[in-house]
Parts: sequence; structure tokens; C-alpha cells
Amino acid sequence: MAEAAEYQGPSPSPARRWLRRSGAVLAGVPLLAGLLQLPAAAPAEAASSGTVSVSLDSLGPSAPTDGDTLTVSGTVTNKGKQPVTDAHVGLRVGALLNTRASIDGIAQHPDDLQGGTGPEVGGKYVEKFAKLAPGVAQHFSISVPVDKLDLGEDGVYEFGVSLSGKTSAQSWDQVLGIQRTFLPWQSSEADTKTKTTFLWPLLSTVHMTARTGAGEQQTPMFLNDDLAKELAPGGRLAQMVNLGKDLDVTWVIDPDLLASVDAMASGTYRLQGEGDTSTPGSKENQALAKQWLADLQKAVTGREVVALPFADPDLASLAHNGTSVTGSLSHLKDATDVAAITVKTVLHVTPSTDFAWPVNGAVDPSIVKVATSAGADRVIARSDSLQDTAALTYTPSAARPVGGGTTAVVADARLSTAFEGDLTKAGSATLAVQRFLAQSLEVNAQTDQQRSIVVAPQRLPTAAQVQAMAAAAKALQGGTWSQSQALTSAAKDKPDPSATTRIPSTSAYPVSLRRQELPRTAFEQVALTQDKLDNFQVILSRQSRVVTPFGRAINREMSTSWRGRNAEADSYRSDVETWLDGLADQVKLIEKSETKLSGRSATIPVTVQNNLVQPVGHLVLRLTSTMPTRLKIHGKAYWEQPVEVSGGHSQSVKFTTSANANGRVTVIAQLFTQDGQEYGDSVSFDVKVTEVTPTVMLVIGGGVLLLVLAGFRMYTQRKRASARQAGDDGPGTDGEGTDEPGNPEAPGDRLTEESGSASGADGPEQASDPAPDTAPENADPSGTGERVDR
Repeated sequence: MAEAAEYQGPSPSPARRWLRRSGAVLAGVPLLAGLLQLPAAAPAEAASSGTVSVSLDSLGPSAPTDGDTLTVSGTVTNKGKQPVTDAHVGLRVGALLNTRASIDGIAQHPDDLQGGTGPEVGGKYVEKFAKLAPGVAQHFSISVPVDKLDLGEDGVYEFGVSLSGKTSAQSWDQVLGIQRTFLPWQSSEADTKTKTTFLWPLLSTVHMTARTGAGEQQTPMFLNDDLAKELAPGGRLAQMVNLGKDLDVTWVIDPDLLASVDAMASGTYRLQGEGDTSTPGSKENQALAKQWLADLQKAVTGREVVALPFADPDLASLAHNGTSVTGSLSHLKDATDVAAITVKTVLHVTPSTDFAWPVNGAVDPSIVKVATSAGADRVIARSDSLQDTAALTYTPSAARPVGGGTTAVVADARLSTAFEGDLTKAGSATLAVQRFLAQSLEVNAQTDQQRSIVVAPQRLPTAAQVQAMAAAAKALQGGTWSQSQALTSAAKDKPDPSATTRIPSTSAYPVSLRRQELPRTAFEQVALTQDKLDNFQVILSRQSRVVTPFGRAINREMSTSWRGRNAEADSYRSDVETWLDGLADQVKLIEKSETKLSGRSATIPVTVQNNLVQPVGHLVLRLTSTMPTRLKIHGKAYWEQPVEVSGGHSQSVKFTTSANANGRVTVIAQLFTQDGQEYGDSVSFDVKVTEVTPTVMLVIGGGVLLLVLAGFRMYTQRKRASARQAGDDGPGTDGEGTDEPGNPEAPGDRLTEESGSASGADGPEQASDPAPDTAPENADPSGTGERVDR
């Protein structure tokens, strides 16, 4: 308790407060004297004119110490219509700033002439211009030893670069333009250094689709080639790695980015086109991806790496609009589980997955509940959301216990938002860096107690913002008032008992952020897609080929990067669902035409087609008769049979049917999964039954009887002929030169057209004319040709 009471009010010592007040008053005296030297109307007239724009493009070192030389460079541009004569650029050192609010006030109006920035250093530390023509920019560069600036106590000083000169309308020397910024001054190592954690966010937008190229290789498909642009030299992601490798920062990484770059680097990839078309990615971009991964692996070696859930799911959208949709939270758990595996596989480091990071660090009870539901027990919040209500005169440490074993790591809002906005111009970037350093030094000067401060910048900084962030982090780490600290260590530091631990209510969540959230309909579509995937995967022999790309695509559908891009998010979700439907439709029943049955029973074939590369199984084909009293299948109203089909093949399944009556019966074929879920569309076809009638049976029976009788008659006739031949044969039948009637060579026995048959034949039409060269043994045994058979 005594320690807590002592820490309750850690304000600067009385001597230090007196020095600060004295410095501020003394710094104002020369400023007042300088202003009194000007004509009375000059300040007001100068303030109203603002005819010259001053850009402070560089200031170095950003945080000077004893013995340094300060170099300031930039441009001045005459925006007026009249030339400016006898002009010069000078440096001005203003008052010592004692509060963070005073820094904010100056930063909001950096070019305000009425603000006043103290006396000009003057002397030889100016740059003169005989004339500034309208619209013409002039470059300047001034170097001055720090000891010439007459800096006193350590702290943050207001610092300005001004352009003074004359115009034809105002012929006296006056300040016509100014750029005000800050000069952090810490002459020696501070007695107490602030432990600062700088998060280095390595995230991007969604780039990969659920689609893969045909065949066994499963070529990855990208929405476009934007990722390659970010990886190229000068690109945003290239800058993040190249600049971050020399900084002592905590890398906060989205595993989806690593998976996407790895997919691009591992082999050929394709770019999605219109419809089902695609084009191959370039070899050059593949090489870029490989080099970027190699550089990143070196950069994170020995550094702390924090892995966000896969695809950086929007925790606030999920908390506000998704928890009422069944299964939504399971996607967050899945994204968290795969995060560590992805980072370790690609970067060969083991990341921390204990942190959740809501958008802009804005929290409410529902967001904290969702953020910790997947296992993370630390939530990165921000001080403009978790605001202190105890009127503290200092910035407390980041760690805050918020109940339930959860720690809120509260990032400093001023430091975290210092690099937002357009920083493409050098002047804007320089001001951002100086403001950041000023705020950091002012935090350190608030109290003699050491604290842990966290900087959590925007998720997707531009290349220009990355450069400013790197410059600020480098200057901070090389300064004399701050020391680097990992995020995990900051979360474990002893919390300030005076700092608030109360999570703001849901109604306090910023309206501007709520408008950007994914709607409930988005989570409903995600749930529908997941249901279709669950139904599809049970029939697959190699589920990972489908479950993995679609599972990751579903994670991407919930990404924070869709904020402010509702149309693109809708299109992505629809594309994932459509592609899944297309794959599932590759396993289907073939349409069947009408089948005719002309009997009481028959076999009906039904064909299952599999156009997938892999075999499918765990399917049941059910054939159902809509009129079982007329037509039954295997003696029942319906019949089921298991089905397995090889990849790229079709299989016909045969069912035995039995008919009881004439007519047309509709039969329905439907595939089911083994758990009883319908799979695909059913196929209906008609079976036309023609039952056999008694009259038809009598006709068919009579015809068969006649055939049997005719066969019997032929058999008996041949039998009698054989018996007759056996009785007529005598001993001389086979003798040569005899005149037996049966000898075909005997002239008296030959038949002629005139004489007829020797034995009283039936008539001339029954006569036979045997060939003269017929051998005796081949002749008709009766000697009468075919007569016997008649």
C-alpha cells in the first residue's frame, strides 16, 4: 500500500518544475523584444498575408545532443502576385513545451504566423535571396551548431523556419511565411528511460482466391498482381522489410500474407480473369517473392514475432454482427490455430499467438469477449478508446488487467496516429517524425517513474508512411530517453494502479468505425459456404485438396482489410461460393430419358459422373418409385446402393424393377451422403410399363404349339423313309452292270419328261434329273430322288 500511495502522484520534482517555468518565461522575453522592434501593424498584416509557403523537407539529427550540428533544408515558394525582395530564411527557437497538449496545438497549425516561434538565431545562420519571384520555389539549407541555439533545460522546444522579406506593398522587413515544428533536446542520457514497444505491422489486403488450377498441382490463383507491386523495390512491403530489418521492433504479421507470398514464390501461379479464364503470373514476380521471403527471414531472426489469426479477421464486425450466426466464432478459432503453423513453416520462427488486435485498438465488452474466445489473453487496445478517467498528469504504462485473466495492452494514441495522412511530401513526413519524437520525449519527462509505452501504428501504412515510421523509430532508438522493449514484455510489466481498467460500453464504440463493419449478411453467407463445404468434403478421398484452399478463403472473407470496400468484399464471398458450387456439381447424376418396360420385371441403369481429379465415395444412390403399387424397386418403394467413382470417370448403377400394372411411373434418383444429407440435384425420369395380356399369351402359345407339331411331323416322315429303305435293299444291289431298277445307270429305270416315274410317280413336277456323274454310293437309296420325303 505504501508503494501504491507513493506512485499515485509521480509528478516532476519542485526544482524541475521551477526550471521549466523559468525557461518558458525567459524564452518569451527575447521573443517579445523581437516583436517590439517591428512596426505596430506588421504582425497583423503579415498574418493576414501569408504570401510565402515554407516547406521543411529535412531536419537532422531529429533529436540532437551536445556537440551535434543541426542541418535544416527545404523550399520556400512565393504564393503572392508580387516579388519578395531582401528575403532570407532563418531559424527560430521558441519556448520549452511542458505538456503534450501544447505540442498538439502547434501541430494543428504549423504555418500560423500569429503563433510566434521565438527570436531568429540570425547571424551567419541564414540563407538570403535577393528576390523571390511569384510561383517559383527556392531551395535552402542551413547548418548550425546546437550550442548556438541556446537550448537550456532538456525537453521539447518549439522550432521554426521562417521567411522574412519585403514586398512593394509592404516595404518593411517582415515574416511572410513560417513552418513550425519541434526540436527534442536531451543533452545527455536521461536518468529514467521510457521502455517503448514499436509494433511493425506486416499485413496486406486479400490477394488469393479459393480457386486453383486444374490438375494435380493445384496452381494457386490470385485476384490480381497487386501483391507483386508491393513486393517490388520501392513497394510498400519491400520498404517494410528493408527498413524494418535494422530496427528493434516487434513484428506483427498476418499469416495470410506469408501464405500468399509463399504460394507466389513456390511455383507457377495464375491471375484470375473474366469468368473462368486466367493468365499465368510472371517469372519475374516469382523471383521477387522468393527474395522478399529470404529478406524477411533474415529480418525477423532474433526479433519478437506476433502472429495474428489467419487473414486478420475483423474482431469488431464479428462481435457486433457475427456472433448470432451459428459457426462464426469457430472460424476465428480455426484462423488462430493455423496462424502459428503458417509462420513457423514459412519463416522458421515460433511466433506468439497470445495477442488480438481490434481495428484502431477500439474495444468494448463484446469485442474483448470475441477477441479472447480463440485463446488470446491479451488485447491490443488504444488510449483514445480505453481512456483514463482519473485525471492523471502522466501517461500510464500500457498493461491493464481488465478482468477474466485478460490484459489490455493500451497503445498510446498520439504516438500511434503520428504517421497517418499523406506523407508523400518530404515536408509532411519531417513534421510527422518531429511530432512523434516530441511526444515521446514529453512522455518521458512527465515523471521520474519508468513506464512501458506501446506504439501501434495503422495496419496498412503506405510506402511514404513506412519511411517516416522507420525514421522516427531509428531516431527514438538512437536517442537518450527511450529503450526498446518487446510487446510480450510490455504486457507483463506491472500495471499502474491509477490507470483505468474499465472497458468502455458498446454504445461508446466509434460510429465511423461501425459504419465500416461487415454486415450480418456477410456472416450468413460465410455460414452457408461452410455448410456446403462440409457437405462436399465427406465424399472426397483427398479432402485437403478442397478443404484447405476453401477453409483459408473463408477466413479471408472475414478479413479486416475489407473495411471500406463493401462491393469488393461481396464479390469475393460470392466468387468463393460459386466456385465451390461448381466443384460440387462435378459429381452428379446424368439426366435420363424415359424407360420402357415390356414385361413384369427389368433392370434400370442410373449413371453417376465424377469429373473431379480425385475419386469420390461415401455416397449412396437412392432410386424411389412415386407409385410403388404399380412399380417397385427391388420389391420396395425405394432402394439404396453405395457408390464409389474414380476421378474423371462415370459409373452405372443397376436397379431391378418389377411391374404390377400398365402405365407410366415417375422414378426419382437422388444422391445422398452417408450421413443422410442430399447431395446435388435429383434426376427424375418416367418408366412406361406395358403388362402382358392373356390374349397375347394365347396367341404366343398357339404359335409355339404349331412349331412343335411341325417338327414332330418331319421327324416321323424321316423315320418311315429310313425304314422303307432298309426293307428294299437286296443282295445284288451293289453289283456292277446289273439292270436293277434301283441302279441309276440302268436305262430302263431312268426318268424322262415323257415317261414319268417307273413306279407310278405322282406327276411330272415331282421328277428328278440326277446328274450323270453321280457315284452309286452317293445316289438316292430309293432310286426315286425326293419322292420318299413327299
